[in-house]
Amino acid sequence: MKCGIKFCGGCNPRYERGEASRKIQKDCSEIDFSHANEDETYDHLLVIGGCPACCASYLQYAVEGDVIKMWDWSHIENVEKALSERQKAKGE
Repeated sequence: MKCGIKFCGGCNPRYERGEASRKIQKDCSEIDFSHANEDETYDHLLVIGGCPACCASYLQYAVEGDVIKMWDWSHIENVEKALSERQKAKGE
């Protein structure tokens, strides 16, 4: 499963977004993560916002499945669970 990662611009981050991304990628190592690129199509897109506004634009990306948003460190467990469920549903 291919998952693109889109970060917000970081104007008001309340946690270390890069660290959160690294943790998710480590814990979900069976998923092919990459920084989102407009020239690629993703099974899912993970939008990592730094605050509750989670205002990062993502409509420019081609995504066949879901867009999963997070804006707090406490969301990591739910993000990992959601990605795992989607991978199982895809049969990978």
